[in-house]
Amino acid sequence: MGRRGVEPDNASCLNWLQPLYANQTPDPVSQQNLAIDMGSPGKPESDSSYIQRVHRRKLLPHYLTRRSLASIITSPPSAIMVEITEGGTPPQAPQGDDQHSKSPRDSKGWDGKLRVERRPVMTNPEAISDPEYSDEENILPGEQIGPDEDLLQDEPSDVEEIDCIHSRVASVPSLNLDRFTKLVRLCLRQNAITEIEGLSSLAETLRDLDFYDNLISHIKGLEDLTNLTSLDLSFNKIKHIKRVNHLTKLTDLYFVQNKISTIEGLDGLTQLRNLELAANRIREIQNLDTLTGLEELWLGKNKITEIKGLSSLSSLKILSIQSNRIREISGLEDLQTLEELYISNNALSSLSGLEKNLKLRVLDISNNTVSSLAGLGHLEQLEELWASYNKIDSFADVEKELADKKQLTTVYFEGNPVQLRQPALYRNKVRLALPQIQQIDATFVRVT
Repeated sequence: MGRRGVEPDNASCLNWLQPLYANQTPDPVSQQNLAIDMGSPGKPESDSSYIQRVHRRKLLPHYLTRRSLASIITSPPSAIMVEITEGGTPPQAPQGDDQHSKSPRDSKGWDGKLRVERRPVMTNPEAISDPEYSDEENILPGEQIGPDEDLLQDEPSDVEEIDCIHSRVASVPSLNLDRFTKLVRLCLRQNAITEIEGLSSLAETLRDLDFYDNLISHIKGLEDLTNLTSLDLSFNKIKHIKRVNHLTKLTDLYFVQNKISTIEGLDGLTQLRNLELAANRIREIQNLDTLTGLEELWLGKNKITEIKGLSSLSSLKILSIQSNRIREISGLEDLQTLEELYISNNALSSLSGLEKNLKLRVLDISNNTVSSLAGLGHLEQLEELWASYNKIDSFADVEKELADKKQLTTVYFEGNPVQLRQPALYRNKVRLALPQIQQIDATFVRVT
């Protein structure tokens, strides 16, 4: 076995490949394509080129690689490791008739030897697939298209909303926002902005600021925007929550899909109603004590192992903690106002721990290992139960725990033994056990 970082030298690649097919005559187009990719001078890339360029990879249909499409992977700063398998020999170039006569061959000219091409096998695919391992700084540079000139030239100065979505904006000052004296909402989604700047002139009027899907790494430039009520910094590159606790009028704050590992820097946001921290790297629920007015907390797709640190959230109505590493329902006894709980895609085996949450209307426990609905009997206000893909195997258990729930209208049991065992009779059995139900899985119940 050989192991090496992929840092191909163009000349060495060409010198290694050409002897293998030394006696073959290349077609002109393929020869030009190879020359283009190997960096031969005087051969500019044309529209007719068959070279397909993709992120970190260049594919070359060429006469040297007719049997299989070759793939030369260009290296990011941290090398991708490739293992060269020695299971066979490199493809042999056709030899003359005198060479063929030296070994016995069948009627089709085969000498009985199996020749397998040497192929590179990537031993650390996470270098490309894992954003924690291979970050955006490893992307190969390419042509950058600037924003349209005078992007907001036609907007009247008294406009209250501006949407610059997917407009190739790289700098906020370039938009010349100073003249918009009545601007209330500014949406700069899906651009290439790296810094929050040039917004001080909007401090008096701006209420809603949206930087969703940009390239922001650090939170700054918000010092004067104390009238903000909504701030969206989702899908950026932020690692730390800083410099937002002076925005005391915030009611909605979004940090979805960043690189945040610690909940911090939120002290003083007593008017916050909705906090979204899904798809980050959070391992512990903490530092939420001062958010006494919080009504919605979204923590899905993190690395949380225990529900805790929520006792001060006396106004919380919606809690989403799906796709984490939760093994049991706990820490919810003080959340007596809780109405919706989303805890799917965890490692739950039972439903104990909901005794104090009498106002629950929606409960999502899908994709766990729950085998019994014991623990739901006291939830008289339950309207929707999502329990797909668990281990519930008894209709008697379903009827016992849910039959008296007069407000229950929707249940999901697909993927459980009660559905898989007799799929043809499943819906009728649910209707017999729960006559009040109006929707079973994704289908409404037909009224007869």
